[in-house]
Amino acid sequence: MTLPSPSEESNPSDQTLSTIFPDLALPDIFLHDSMQRHKVRFEPGTPGKVGMYLCGPTVYSDAHLGHAKKEVAFDVVRRYLTHRGYAVRYVSNITDVGHLQNDADDGEDKIARRAALEQLEPMEVAEKYYWSFMDDMARLGVLRPSIQPRATGHITEQIKLIEELIEKGHAYEAAGSVYFDVRSWPNYGKLSGRKLDDQEEGTREAVRGDKRDARDFALWKRAEAGHIMRWESPWGVGFPGWHIECSAMSLKYLGENFDIHGGGLDLEFPHHEAEIAQAEAAGHGFARYWMHNNMLTIGNEKMSKSKGNFTTLQDLFGRVDPQVVRFLLVGSHYRSVTEFSEEGFVSAQQGYRRLQEALSETLRRLPTAPSKTDALTEKVAGHVLAFEAAMSDDFNTPRAVAALFNLTTDVNAALAAGEVGREALAAARAAYLELGGAVLGLFASGAAPQQDDSALLSTLMDVVLDARQHYRLSKQYAQSDALRGKLAEVGVTVEDTKDGARWKR
Repeated sequence: MTLPSPSEESNPSDQTLSTIFPDLALPDIFLHDSMQRHKVRFEPGTPGKVGMYLCGPTVYSDAHLGHAKKEVAFDVVRRYLTHRGYAVRYVSNITDVGHLQNDADDGEDKIARRAALEQLEPMEVAEKYYWSFMDDMARLGVLRPSIQPRATGHITEQIKLIEELIEKGHAYEAAGSVYFDVRSWPNYGKLSGRKLDDQEEGTREAVRGDKRDARDFALWKRAEAGHIMRWESPWGVGFPGWHIECSAMSLKYLGENFDIHGGGLDLEFPHHEAEIAQAEAAGHGFARYWMHNNMLTIGNEKMSKSKGNFTTLQDLFGRVDPQVVRFLLVGSHYRSVTEFSEEGFVSAQQGYRRLQEALSETLRRLPTAPSKTDALTEKVAGHVLAFEAAMSDDFNTPRAVAALFNLTTDVNAALAAGEVGREALAAARAAYLELGGAVLGLFASGAAPQQDDSALLSTLMDVVLDARQHYRLSKQYAQSDALRGKLAEVGVTVEDTKDGARWKR
């Protein structure tokens, strides 16, 4: 395969991959659609635009690593679609009412229960943990959603959708609560592959309370005495069920037949199944593609708040760089199980540092690099193609990270061999910053110096190395070693080669 030649630009720091390799052909994007249960070519409903919805958190406690896996996974999907030129509207909700203990239709509201424990108002709890969640995601480099609607801010929309379901005969009111009638909708179960009759046989239980069928789920719940979070409705004072908010808010902000709905695999049934039934039974086209991330485990057991085997992100960030946490997560495919271990973080830290150092050295050399043809340029193009092929194949981040490591191997080899041309270094810089940075979300914590700092640092180090060489020529070895030791203390390594002293951070 013949790779395109780099275009000529006067300022290498301004070049992008599209200007360096203008003829680089990119593959079609394929994703694994949970509804169809296999990979399919992604084709947005509106050319050039993507509507994407992600089930967000219930804000009743601090976020843990399991939340981070989901948020980072779909952040990368969004980033890659943007990289490919799509205008992405990314909507992710905040559940601040209606999510009951054990994801059931009866019991305590998770936020209300936390409010009682902390002696706060429910909305104080929601605000506290919402901002805690947002701070954690910011440290992980997760981009803010285009729209982030809250359940409590969309009670009107949820009531309207419930009214539509009652009117069409798919929901019924009973003693102030409203339930979805699963028997009225034969397609219930099509996402998870659970047939209605199989559900009845496998989950046989007595019909409790006002339900006609044990499998019916709440759209609106009557507020009992003492229930703090409550709103007026056509059926009396109450609050929305957990599932209805996502149907109502995704339809409001993305419209019918929006492109991608994402979330954790644990939400596929019943939450996502209920979302589909609510929307479609009311006569609205819903998501065209469904994507689910797999879980994160500790000792081969799912990490979750209910199991108590979780590590909060705030605790984790106290000992691990958030960018290393993100690097660990993108090193695992979103549909694969990610095992949490201390050894995994050590390995991730070493791998991430290797990429950081190569990027830093590339930026340091670039301002003073000679203008010449270099074989590295063609190698960079090959690694870019490998990265794009990986991400186009169901957002395969492990293969994409491998492409960055292969790039780093070639970059380090070229730098060790001597002078590298400006065009090649500009291509390497663009690959690191656009693919590793803009797409995977790495290098966001000041990992590599900016160009101006790089040039200044390079000049200062030339002065330091000249002074060290003067000591060596004057046989003042103690002073030379002391200078080298001082540099080591601040993370700078000096290597003596046949071509003279070289340094790296």
